[in-house]
Amino acid sequence: MSLKPTDPALYVKNADPRLIVADMDGTLLDDSGEVPEELWELLDVMKARGIAFAPASGRQYFRLEHMFHDASDGMPFICENGAFVVRDGVEVSSCSLPREAVVRSVHAVRNSTSDAAVVIAGKKMGYFDRTEPQFGAEVHKYYRRSALVEEILDYDDDVNKVAIYTFGDARAGLYHDLEGQLDGCSVVVSAPHWVDVMHPEANKGTAVRALQRELGVTREQTVGFGDYFNDAEMLEASGMSFAMANAAEGLAQGARFIAPSNSEQGVITVLRNLLGL
Repeated sequence: MSLKPTDPALYVKNADPRLIVADMDGTLLDDSGEVPEELWELLDVMKARGIAFAPASGRQYFRLEHMFHDASDGMPFICENGAFVVRDGVEVSSCSLPREAVVRSVHAVRNSTSDAAVVIAGKKMGYFDRTEPQFGAEVHKYYRRSALVEEILDYDDDVNKVAIYTFGDARAGLYHDLEGQLDGCSVVVSAPHWVDVMHPEANKGTAVRALQRELGVTREQTVGFGDYFNDAEMLEASGMSFAMANAAEGLAQGARFIAPSNSEQGVITVLRNLLGL
């Protein structure tokens, strides 16, 4: 049952948050794609109280670390939709995609009917081979370290995922083109124009559980915020799970609570209540 976001008593009573995990686009970030200014003060409070805050995103580690640079000391990062988890520059967990799966994914995209561009998301950088401005802007948004290459399969790196940008609707087009073609891989719609091909064990929920073990935190002490289909496992792994009011249809069914939308700074509102501020 969805609970009203305007009544903190529903989720504050007996709460003991030790780990906060928050998706970025459509969840923590505002409608301009910026981190709310109010978060920086809350990060200081959480750090003083021994509460870990982990951004959870499809973004590359280097992009996330740059976004939170001034507060990144001790901060864990759930990167590449859970395929790579890093804390203080040290890998906590990873689920690399085998080369044969990468090759199959690239060939499947090339043979699909959708107009799509590929980023091979390695641990060292993202590799891409198309130069359309629209696609380039998306690459820059998610990858701080990237390289334009002649042949995208000529990489020397461990691969977190194959990220595929479609110029059309990801769920209605490219996802269906790839569905059933990539046995042994997880194919996930991660944004309206993005589909990720990942190791079958890689998702944000797996990443959260790895962090819980690393930090000695229980599911009941974990707070999760998300708005899209790739956040479902993360919400399930969080005892206090919040779907945003602007979440994709159906996501709220798997969450305990509803937070105000990202445009209303719903994550900030909930955190202030949880922290008693």
